[in-house]
Formats: sequence, C-alpha cells, structure tokens
Amino acid sequence: MSTGNEFDRGPEPQIFSALLTPHRSLNRSGFLAVMLFLSAISFVTGVIFLVIGAWPVVGFLGLDVLVIWWAFRVNFRTARASEEITVTPSELRVRRVSHRGHVTEWVLNPLWVRLEEKADEEFGIERLYLISRGRRLSVASFLGPEEKASFAKALLGALNAAKRGPTYNPIT
Repeated sequence: MSTGNEFDRGPEPQIFSALLTPHRSLNRSGFLAVMLFLSAISFVTGVIFLVIGAWPVVGFLGLDVLVIWWAFRVNFRTARASEEITVTPSELRVRRVSHRGHVTEWVLNPLWVRLEEKADEEFGIERLYLISRGRRLSVASFLGPEEKASFAKALLGALNAAKRGPTYNPIT
C-alpha cells in the first residue's frame, strides 16, 4: 500500500568510478618468448657442458629455467588483484579484491571523507589515504607517483562534487 509520498529515485548517478590493477609490463606472449629464449640458451649451454663431461651442470641449468618460470607464474598470479573505487552523491565505495580472490569492501560517507597524501620531495606522492571517523584507508597503492597525483586530483574533484550534492535540472 502506498501513501503517495514516496519518490522513485532509481539508481544513484555515479560521480566517479575507477578500477585499479597492478601494472605488468610483460604479457603472456612476451612471457612465452622469454621462456623459449631462456630454454634454448640453457639447452645449448647444457649440451656444451654435457659434451665436455660436466653432466651435473645440465640439471642446474634446467633448475634455473624452472625457478624463473615459477617466479613469472607468481608474478602473473599477483596481477589478478584489483581495487575499485566508486563515488555517488551518498556513498564512497572501495572494493578490494586480493590476488587470491578475497573481497574486502568499505562504504564511506563522501561528506565526511578527507583525502590525505603522503609525499616525498624527490619521489612525489608515495601514499594516498581516505580518512573518515578517525580511520585511514590506503588506496591506489598499485599506482606510480604521477598516476597517484592524477588519481588524487580526480578523486578529490569527485568528493567535492558529492559534497555539493546532486543538481536538479528539470529540462532533461
């Protein structure tokens, strides 16, 4: 039963949305090329050592390739982590997914959130924190100093827009 006083506002408009992921300079095809190159070098070197009678070296060369392959696999696995930050007029949502798939989510009121930067004179911005109710939440840890500066500027603009509130335009 409706009293007629309810508003059907629908979903809130997003002021800001960002999906942050760790940067990896080597893609899958580059990984395959590096591993083929290392395997070929190790094979040729192993054959040379086998011919001169130093057969135990062949096992160590194979072990080196195996350790490098394992290190790249761990690196690719950690690249699955992500951080999603969304700002609407009534909430700031930070959703963090670890490389293992564990999801952690924080919902903050954008009217009470303050953005704090920890910067170094030579390096630039090292850390970004969202501070609300005495707690601080580190964000954008995947980004480099210049990217953090750009991200901080955009997020600060979104927080200011949320603090101004929604605008009403009856023409549209």
